Amino acid sequence: MSTPAYPSLDPTASAARLAWPAALALAAAMGIGRFAFTPVWPLMAQESGLSLAQGGWMASANYAGYLLGALAAIAWPVRRLRATLAASLAAVAALTLAMPLLDSVAGWSMLRLAAGYASASAFICVAAWRPVPPGDPREPSASAVTYAGVGAGIALTGLACLVLMAWGASANLTWIVLGALALALSAAAWPGLSRQSPPVRRAAAGGPSAGLPRGIAALSLHYGVFGVGYIIPATFLPAMAKEVLPDPAIFGWAWPLFGLAAALSCLLVPRLARGRDDRQVWRGAQALMAAGMLAVALWHHIAAVILAALLVGGTFMVITQAGMLTARRLSGAAAPRAAAIMTAAFAAGQILGPLLASWAEHWGAGLPQVLAGSAALLAASAWGLGKVTTDGNGAGHNAIGPSGPSHSN
Repeated sequence: MSTPAYPSLDPTASAARLAWPAALALAAAMGIGRFAFTPVWPLMAQESGLSLAQGGWMASANYAGYLLGALAAIAWPVRRLRATLAASLAAVAALTLAMPLLDSVAGWSMLRLAAGYASASAFICVAAWRPVPPGDPREPSASAVTYAGVGAGIALTGLACLVLMAWGASANLTWIVLGALALALSAAAWPGLSRQSPPVRRAAAGGPSAGLPRGIAALSLHYGVFGVGYIIPATFLPAMAKEVLPDPAIFGWAWPLFGLAAALSCLLVPRLARGRDDRQVWRGAQALMAAGMLAVALWHHIAAVILAALLVGGTFMVITQAGMLTARRLSGAAAPRAAAIMTAAFAAGQILGPLLASWAEHWGAGLPQVLAGSAALLAASAWGLGKVTTDGNGAGHNAIGPSGPSHSN
């Protein structure tokens, strides 16, 4: 016997009203669980005398935790959605609050590893929760609002750090405030999320395994390159801004602008990208990202930092959505397997990116050289995407169309 998945859905409610609890959950899980380290890093580096290499290890630990959380969800599918989501959001807040309790790179790395795992688990649960049933005309707008929560969380985290820096707060106090913010966002989201939670559908057992179409391996490679390239500015953009202009009242705006651009892109691209092919959107957004990174690498000025924050922040969620839709629509019945491969490639790229930055520093390269190299890699990948040969009908589909965004890394 099946239970109605949407027993209390208000047919007159707006998409924003239905989706805001999921957006708040993503703001906590991703904006803080995944990305809080970025705006706090300049303070930690200054107070504890940490190097770029040490920052790279801590960042990579968080990305490794995210990869482990995603792989765990594949191996052991979520059965108790509400309980898992509640535990994951609570863990993100607790692990953030615990950062001041330790005083070593190894200890901080372990906490960031666990926070990455918890944020992945929370994201998967939110992705399984749908504010409206499939086919509802409000679905595209509801999906856009949901995923805009990632950028909104990044912007909120950045603004909190900006205010705290202006007050002369320490890194430890900043972590405590961000942990409390994660707890508050989760508490605000929970009543709406717990009112109704559609059951997780299980794949039919015993069915033949669908084969992957031609081109998925190449697409995954390019998606992994995207992970390598974008994570460098996503991790170290505030540090780059601080090098250009030490005044925290100015350089501190880099991360809020990054998050705001990410949030707005989720809301605007469904309108702007209609009629565009998935891969066209992916290539164009990745080229813009590369241009923003190259600008800040070549021009040491706050205007270049702002441009990079807008171009990188305004494209990374667009690339995520377009890339996942390209794989999903190309793969047909094998879409879940293709999505898993793409996600694994992206997560691996996020781990590799900060490690490459650490190794580059060991050989004498600074952030400008690392950013320029990442920009070249992204540009080459954007060009190479046009050369990928695929089977099936993955081309020709609107990137962010009526089906709404798929899922974000």
